[in-house]
Amino acid sequence: MAQRSEQISLHLNAYLTAHSSPPDAVLRELANETVELFPTEMGLAIAPEQGTLMTLLTQLTGAVSAIEIGTFTGYSSICIARGLADGGHLLCCDISEEWTSVARKYWEKAGLSDRIELRLGPAIDTLRSLPDEEMFDLAFIDADKGGYLGYWREVVPRVRPGGLIMVDNTFSHGRVIDAGNDNPLVIAVRDFNDHAAADDRVDLVMVPIGDGLTLARKRD
Repeated sequence: MAQRSEQISLHLNAYLTAHSSPPDAVLRELANETVELFPTEMGLAIAPEQGTLMTLLTQLTGAVSAIEIGTFTGYSSICIARGLADGGHLLCCDISEEWTSVARKYWEKAGLSDRIELRLGPAIDTLRSLPDEEMFDLAFIDADKGGYLGYWREVVPRVRPGGLIMVDNTFSHGRVIDAGNDNPLVIAVRDFNDHAAADDRVDLVMVPIGDGLTLARKRD
């Protein structure tokens, strides 16, 4: 697999993955096909150890209802859906029919098609079309970085107290600490990180797995 936790050495990452539950055959096949089909977009995929963590966190929260903003070829959605409690439902939001056609194939292979719903279109529009009440136990944000603030503003009110929000790529490949980096995507991630850290509706921590994963628990 192409993706790994970036902020540790290759050797330590190899040790980490050797001592973690590995991805199964479906996830390995999906990762390999994604590399073949979309080699220049592999930066959109999560690391295998991050997927394992996300499944565990989903299980630990007892989540039944979840939403994912940004699905790509479906690796993270499989990891979340597998962790949902019986009767669970995952709503996936993406704009690409090409990417998500691969996801659909692997949802079927993983036996998860009955618990995953895909809505194609701008995620911000999908979010705003949803009821305003707290309806999700868990949310995962991993889409266009310029949209992170908007997604956060729409997602937090729709997550129940005690629910979990996960946000990917919050290290921006380590560039967030480079004050001289004025790349718009880096600035967007910095702005999001500052906003989320100051949000008194949540308690959060940034975890150095993958490209930085922010975990936020909505306060009771």
